Amino acid sequence: MKLSDFDFQLPEDLIATRPVSPRSSARLLVAHGGAIADRHVFDLPDWLQPGDRLVLNDTRVIPARLSGRRHRHGVQGAVSAAIEATLLDPRADGTWSALIKPLKKVKLGEEILFSDQLSATLEQVSDGQAYLRFNLTGDDFDAALEQAGAMPLPPYIAAKRPADDKDKTDYQTIWARNSGAVAAPTASLHFDDPLMSALAERGVEFSHVTLHVGAGTFLPVKVEDVTTHKMHAEWGCVSAAAAEEIRATKAAGGRVIPVGTTALRLIESAARGGVIQDWVGETDIFIYPGFKFAVTDALMTNFHLPKSTLLMLVSALMGQERMQTVYAHAIEQNYRFFSYGDASLLIP
Repeated sequence: MKLSDFDFQLPEDLIATRPVSPRSSARLLVAHGGAIADRHVFDLPDWLQPGDRLVLNDTRVIPARLSGRRHRHGVQGAVSAAIEATLLDPRADGTWSALIKPLKKVKLGEEILFSDQLSATLEQVSDGQAYLRFNLTGDDFDAALEQAGAMPLPPYIAAKRPADDKDKTDYQTIWARNSGAVAAPTASLHFDDPLMSALAERGVEFSHVTLHVGAGTFLPVKVEDVTTHKMHAEWGCVSAAAAEEIRATKAAGGRVIPVGTTALRLIESAARGGVIQDWVGETDIFIYPGFKFAVTDALMTNFHLPKSTLLMLVSALMGQERMQTVYAHAIEQNYRFFSYGDASLLIP
């Protein structure tokens, strides 16, 4: 299985840099059996049945991109330098791993000021990553970060425009509650209150799980033999209640449909024994063609990058040739791609 098997040509103008409004007015490509239908997300209830269960990732994206300055007194007097930091993961010792640009401008033990309230000290550097200790913790840290930080937009959007205050709403799901992600579970961005009400009236049920999406979700695959690729690890939790709800849906003959690849990867991690159980920990599960799904019956997801692990995941669910047809149709019909783009409902 070669990396080139998952390549395709995407016109630049199909990369979405802003979402549509209202959220549920995004287009929805439905691939069901051998057919393809062009609809909108607000049509989702028409494709689901009473007793189906949507699995929703309730992670909350933190405003992880910070702009600051470091100050230093040298032989030429006081000097300062602009520093950009992107937070990656909190660590058990209280520090945050981060990417810093330019890293060489900061010395170990040096302080970076991000706002009047928020500063951090560089404690360690390893493999190009910085480890920062902030002056605040807990709710005080969260409040200061909310004021000083910007949303960590994906590289393909950040290259076209900077993040702004609108992204603090647009790049967050309506059910986000557990802070820790540095990328959004983007299929969930299409849901708004009217759609949730329509789904509930249809008899669709919901379960919440948490997977803190990491910056590694944007890392390219660099090996030609995709089976040798090593996935990044992300922290997740499936509660006992959520696991029981999913088991009950399966037992009753309903379909379990994760919204987004993050929710899918998490529930399949929790079901490696064949039956989903409550689960907490880090998962580096890599899903590519040949994978045996234990709980997933269908998937709602956005359109993914060429040569990405997410394209491999949807190919595992639907088949490679089928996904090539789906993506060719999406491009021909001018669907909007990637994080702020349109959605697909994939039913094997």
